[in-house]
Amino acid sequence: MSFRTSHQIRKDFFDFFREKEHLIVESAPVIPMDDPTLLFINAGMNPFKPIFLGEQEGLDKAGKKWRRVANTQKCIRVSGKHNDLEEVGHDTYHHTLFEMLGNWSFGDYFKKEAIAWAWELLVDRWGLEPDRLYATVFEGDEEDGLPADDQAADFWASETPIPKNHILKFGKKDNFWEMGETGPCGPCSEVHIDLRPDDERKKVDGASLVNRDDPRVMEIWNLVFIQFNRQKDGSLNPLPAQHVDTGMGFERIVAVLQDKKSNYDTDVFKPLLDAISKRAGIPYGKSEESDIAMRVIADHIRAVSFAVADGVTPSNEDRGYVIRRILRRASRYAWDRLDIRESFMGALVDVLGRQFQDVFPELKEKSRHVKKVITSEETSFLRTLDQGIAYFKRMTDDMAKGQTELSGDDAFKLHDTYGFPIDLTELMARERGIAVDMDGFQARMQEQKERARKAGKFKSDEVGDEQSPLGLFNAATGTGSEFTGYDELETACHIIEAAEFKGKPVLLLDRSPFYAESGGQISDTGVIIHTKTSESLKVLDVQHIGGHRVHFVERKPKSAAGSWVAAVDARRRTEIERHHSATHLLHAALRETLGKHVSQRGSLVAQDRLRFDFSHYEPVTDTQLDEIELRVNEKIRQNIPLQEERKVPIEEAKKRGAIMLFGEKYDDQVRVITFDPDYSMELCGGTHVDATGRIGYLRLTSESSVAAGIRRVEALAGTPADHYLRREKHLLQRIRRQIGQTAEPDEEINRLIEEKKQLEKQLEKMNRLKAGLRLDELLSQAVNTGKGIKLVAGEIEGADMNTLKQLGYDALQKMEKNTVIVLGSRDSEKGKVYLMTAVTDDVIASGVKAGKLVGSLARTVGGGGGGQPNLATAGGRQPDKLDEVFKQAEAELS
Repeated sequence: MSFRTSHQIRKDFFDFFREKEHLIVESAPVIPMDDPTLLFINAGMNPFKPIFLGEQEGLDKAGKKWRRVANTQKCIRVSGKHNDLEEVGHDTYHHTLFEMLGNWSFGDYFKKEAIAWAWELLVDRWGLEPDRLYATVFEGDEEDGLPADDQAADFWASETPIPKNHILKFGKKDNFWEMGETGPCGPCSEVHIDLRPDDERKKVDGASLVNRDDPRVMEIWNLVFIQFNRQKDGSLNPLPAQHVDTGMGFERIVAVLQDKKSNYDTDVFKPLLDAISKRAGIPYGKSEESDIAMRVIADHIRAVSFAVADGVTPSNEDRGYVIRRILRRASRYAWDRLDIRESFMGALVDVLGRQFQDVFPELKEKSRHVKKVITSEETSFLRTLDQGIAYFKRMTDDMAKGQTELSGDDAFKLHDTYGFPIDLTELMARERGIAVDMDGFQARMQEQKERARKAGKFKSDEVGDEQSPLGLFNAATGTGSEFTGYDELETACHIIEAAEFKGKPVLLLDRSPFYAESGGQISDTGVIIHTKTSESLKVLDVQHIGGHRVHFVERKPKSAAGSWVAAVDARRRTEIERHHSATHLLHAALRETLGKHVSQRGSLVAQDRLRFDFSHYEPVTDTQLDEIELRVNEKIRQNIPLQEERKVPIEEAKKRGAIMLFGEKYDDQVRVITFDPDYSMELCGGTHVDATGRIGYLRLTSESSVAAGIRRVEALAGTPADHYLRREKHLLQRIRRQIGQTAEPDEEINRLIEEKKQLEKQLEKMNRLKAGLRLDELLSQAVNTGKGIKLVAGEIEGADMNTLKQLGYDALQKMEKNTVIVLGSRDSEKGKVYLMTAVTDDVIASGVKAGKLVGSLARTVGGGGGGQPNLATAGGRQPDKLDEVFKQAEAELS
């Protein structure tokens, strides 16, 4: 078998299935764009879920519906049952990111062709030794009433020359695939290869090692035959269309075909390992410790780079947190094992970009962005990594003898103070043979979340899980108020119940136009008026509680009976709508200007401002902010009409590309808000203007950092924006009146500031000269004390402490012996006095020290101080007693 590069092996796969009339498709991004329930694409079939679920018949491409498809899919497995993170780097075949080669049949060919083609590619094209291959099939399951998959076994026997004793049967655990608890499923047939030396193969039959976790006898291709649909009751029904879904780990098959014992020894990883080795100055293969570190970094930079290129930004939530964990794990290995103490992994992106430019061109195209994100994140972590490692070592070194567990408090401090993901702490602890108190850590994390929740001023449905205290309402209707606020601001209603919630009066209405706070939008306010008595109740707040729309009012009604009218404060609602619609346009403009990696991380929509938090790796420049603001206002001027759609099936909204928040729970039917389908389309339950022109104008007011990888912009729209612009105009007018009607007031202000600086320098120079002259005057007036010591004492007007100190040093140079200098100045307006004493060396030898002397003098002016024996300073708060200080100095030296 001649040597084949990884590029050739991938091309062989594509060419083979192209011959079999398959459409070769590009890899989907590792972010499942139409499935917010999934963190990352973790299998080749994920992008084709709609077909397996019967929502599509096949793949539409170039005017044709394809039922045969093949590709290589980027996959990331780092969570749940697919969490291989702990093994990565320590063994030679687990990876966080890997390629999955696959071929699919959507109701076209089935077991016969899939089995025959697998053998043809592996043996006839790639030249694998037939006697090293084993095929496993499903042995059946009594609980599900499923017989053995004899059909697959028969096809292995009839369509390939594999020895019959190499066709093995296994149970449901190994040979039955299911998408989830319900849905498409079916038996699978796996191809395994025995890579042991011939002498070992003669001693132990390879069949006995299949599915026994021996890394030398391993699965290389899984053929899944999707022919059943699992029902909610656990029963299985045959599918009308039968599908084939196969998956072959690319890195693993490359190692097999290149006759390598480790995936990391193949040309898939060699370019990265060479670059890491060169940067570390350590050859790969020198030691197991450094080899593990290099393998970890090589693996992790692949996962991080492709994830960032596909739109993930490191953060503390969801996918972003997974990528942050992976990157920080790699950083720790580089720091601790390779002695690389600065960010360097961004440079590895270029290595990857060149290597994969033909198959995954997006990485090279987005390399600048990817490098910036990685370098920023790595640099941020490195600032605390050394301190965190030192803290960890101190904690573990100080453990009592026999103690084998790191406390939850210490693990939490590593996470909260030093940014250590908990799995990194677990890894470091495992290396020292100790465990981590995970229960204690999770308890501290929960306490932190609770503190953050309580501290948050605006919450999104956070009170929604509370039990309603309003039993009558539950008994009366069992549902919350009918919301009419999308269509009207005044609604005829009845009060179902008047009660108290946490000491505050609340009402439940059968119908309400009041929007309850959610999705970042604050609640409506207004009044509820009785139609006959005209009794009026102010509505102060509206919240979702226990599934109900609860209205907080100023007081309970005298009587809840009769008909009422609920009226929203229309002017306030209008401003809220303007800010909410402006937020949607802003979100679209941010993605358009900064990149598709931008996604919402939090928001506030109020009547007087908006706040929008989003994922981004660096500050937004002034130029970018101008571009974003310009784009939003351009869309406002276009007066784009609102397209509001209610009860849209969630799957339809996904297909249309509506933006949705990862981790958000959506109903089967959703509300879609669109301002131009090609510009802004989001799932949203908030209230909006009927056309963008109603917003008026948007002005960005600030941009800042919220957390690593999360930026925040704040803005004004509508009337608040108009007021803001007028304040700016009036401010500019006042400035012009002060500095004159110059064309460029900022340049004139800069000129005046520079002129002021020059004048201040001249004044400072004159003051120093004046102070120097005053010092010379005082030196010439030195008096002899009773102890025969010369005393130079007096006030230096306008001098600060630094000036007094400098004068002290100057005086010591001019009066080299037998002299004590006491200088002072005062600031009567601030009520401060400054003192300085200086003593020549011979006087110090006689027992007079500047520090002790100035401390005694300072008490006279209500202060204190100290310093060196030759020069010391002090301050006080009684400037009117400065003259007494000079008399005291003469007395103490007499």
